[in-house]
Amino acid sequence: MYASSFLAAALAAAPALAKVCTNMTIPVEISARNGIFNLSVPQNNMEATIFTQNFTSIMGGGNLTESSLLGYNTTTGTFNISAKFCTPNNGSGSNPTVQFLTHGIGFDKTYWDIAFNNFNYSYTDVAVDTYGYSTFAIDRLGIGNSSKGDPLSEIQAPAELSAIYELTMMLRAGSLSGVPLADKVVHVGHSFGSGLSYTLASMYPNVTDGLILTGFSMNNSFFPGVFSGFDEKLARLNQPLRFGNVSLAAVESVLSSYLPQISTANVTSIESTAAELNITLADVEQVILTTGILDLAAGYNLNPPMVPQDLPGGWMTWSDAGSNQLGFLYPPNFDPNILTFSEETKFPYAMGEILTLGSAPKMAPMFTGPVQIVTGAEDAIYCGGDCSATGMPNVTSIPAESAMAFPMASAFEAYIQPNTGHAINVHYNATAAYAVIQEFLMSHNLAPSS
Repeated sequence: MYASSFLAAALAAAPALAKVCTNMTIPVEISARNGIFNLSVPQNNMEATIFTQNFTSIMGGGNLTESSLLGYNTTTGTFNISAKFCTPNNGSGSNPTVQFLTHGIGFDKTYWDIAFNNFNYSYTDVAVDTYGYSTFAIDRLGIGNSSKGDPLSEIQAPAELSAIYELTMMLRAGSLSGVPLADKVVHVGHSFGSGLSYTLASMYPNVTDGLILTGFSMNNSFFPGVFSGFDEKLARLNQPLRFGNVSLAAVESVLSSYLPQISTANVTSIESTAAELNITLADVEQVILTTGILDLAAGYNLNPPMVPQDLPGGWMTWSDAGSNQLGFLYPPNFDPNILTFSEETKFPYAMGEILTLGSAPKMAPMFTGPVQIVTGAEDAIYCGGDCSATGMPNVTSIPAESAMAFPMASAFEAYIQPNTGHAINVHYNATAAYAVIQEFLMSHNLAPSS
């Protein structure tokens, strides 16, 4: 238990604060050394699968990033970044510490404030309401409500890092309207967002005061297996109502043309048909919720209806809820309904992001702040499903091996969250991990305010 645990207990016993949040769109000037790749952008699902086969070396190739890289180009421009700033309702206090939250692949900024089950999984609620921190969560460049860009040439790790750097400097300068000047900024990431936060500390060690890297290790040898399990599809074809260019009315029209009985179907007829096929309604529900049918219908029940994003080829996603579970969740330690929720609300990723996943430096040699890695014990993406399988008796976990990347850190800890997969925030015990993070920060001179 950290020395600050008495403070945590006091906070828990005190009346909970209520967060006040502001959504904002921030124009950001970026400049990044992006890669030029000699690759065609997938235009259908077969081509998306071919990209996966090449990236994972299933087809016998080598490193696709290296073999397709022709050179580099400086990407510049003004892009809008969507952000959400939350602070306790009694204000940020003097000299606030702001947690800069960066989500990973497949999510947007709501990963930190999940609406499921009345926000009971919200990281922001714990950080702000219980501990008194301020948080600044972004939609990464290209994702959610942030500006889109070419999925191969623009939406890459260097461009996203540039946006994070510029936003961090704005926080430190107090130049964001409605956001107080941040005395200290801690970068909290998940997965790809952790990789970006780590790279920031490596390249610009003086702009961040602390790192919390969740769903992370320095070992990326498990990526091929995970991406093979994703069975990648084009986002526009996987969830056409959200990411394609069709309307709900068009989908209903097509369905009624080919399957007119759907429009007059009722529970009695479904039960009758299920009985004739010797399957139960529970079986029918499983077919809908765990296959591409769920994705095909994703977005149908939104009110008002979502305007389809009409994403081009090169924006991809995993195929269905089963692939989602394989990559992100550890059964039985999650609510089955949150799997459905996260599948219906997932976000795509760009092929440029995949190609630059491994672009992070090997070390952050000049970073002197505290570092905490928080990874699920059964993380499939960064631990192959078993974070204790180091093969080295003197190393307690795969994330713990990352200590060598931070030779000047004032503190390093690798915390392994039990009974948890890659997406910590969607497991039953998520809030326990959140508390561990806040205590770590408080015990290393990064209290909410001074």
